[in-house]
Amino acid sequence: MEQLKLFVNNLPKKPYCSDNPSLNGMIIRSVDTAVRYRHIQPNHPNSKLWLMFDIDRHTGPEELTDEFSLPAPTFWIQNPENSHAHALYALETPVHMNASSSQAAIRFAAAVDVAFSIKMSADPGYSGVLCKNPLHKHWKTYALGGCYDLTELSEYVDLQPFGDRRRNLPDIGLGRNCTLFDRLRYWSYKAIRQGWPEYDRWLLAVEERAGAYNDFTSPLDSREVHHIAKSVARWTFRKFSPQGFDEYIERLIQNTHTPEIQSKRALKSAQTKRNKREKQIIQAIGQLQSDGKKVTKSAVARLVGIDRRVLNKCYSELFQKSGILA
Repeated sequence: MEQLKLFVNNLPKKPYCSDNPSLNGMIIRSVDTAVRYRHIQPNHPNSKLWLMFDIDRHTGPEELTDEFSLPAPTFWIQNPENSHAHALYALETPVHMNASSSQAAIRFAAAVDVAFSIKMSADPGYSGVLCKNPLHKHWKTYALGGCYDLTELSEYVDLQPFGDRRRNLPDIGLGRNCTLFDRLRYWSYKAIRQGWPEYDRWLLAVEERAGAYNDFTSPLDSREVHHIAKSVARWTFRKFSPQGFDEYIERLIQNTHTPEIQSKRALKSAQTKRNKREKQIIQAIGQLQSDGKKVTKSAVARLVGIDRRVLNKCYSELFQKSGILA
């Protein structure tokens, strides 16, 4: 079965696993040992090959396809005792969630994940670290779909509510990861410049801040928080230094403050102001005409709020087109 080969071949070298996470917690084992447990970690830290959803109700995979008009999951892994299940969708290209990764790609993947979770009414508090192990005989495993492109999956849901990147995604699934990642990296860009600490102290500070930011209704698992904090700490420590920051500022000045660029910006700003003022003049002329009042430059100047001499000097051509000479 191709889906099971995909699952096994892409497991972490030492995944988390457990027979009963709620009672016994999670342990780390080699792949050969971990696949014998009922629950296993399918995704690598900070890399998502699988979008995973926890369905805590008596249902079947046909509910996703028939009622919710969603594509068939790659795996539907069901508990035979209560019919609760995990739905797993394999991605053709894993989404890497590191500080050096494409932030637009991370946001897009998280938005798709959140939209799927909402549409199928999945458990919003699901940590997404462990899933029911499709290799374990305790579960009923159905291999239904193949690998999906994120763009393809996005066509099944409405992403418009999540289009404004200035707003955090809902605290669901990867939405929490994305929000924590963004808050932490923006904080780190400034914080590391406060004394340029050694790496061990810096990592500790980032982990403490990540723990404080993990204030969601259903907080992320501590291991997820640790991996996000470690990624941000390593990237900022490698990319930010007193010398590197000085060089960055110098490049920024060179690229944005040359006389040519400043001149272009000034011309563009002046033209924008002129266009706005011309629009105000035309509106003032229209208002005087609709009120049955005499249209003169003095009257227009009072409405617009500028000196008549400035109006006459800078906008005479506009008045000539309007037939107003007084």
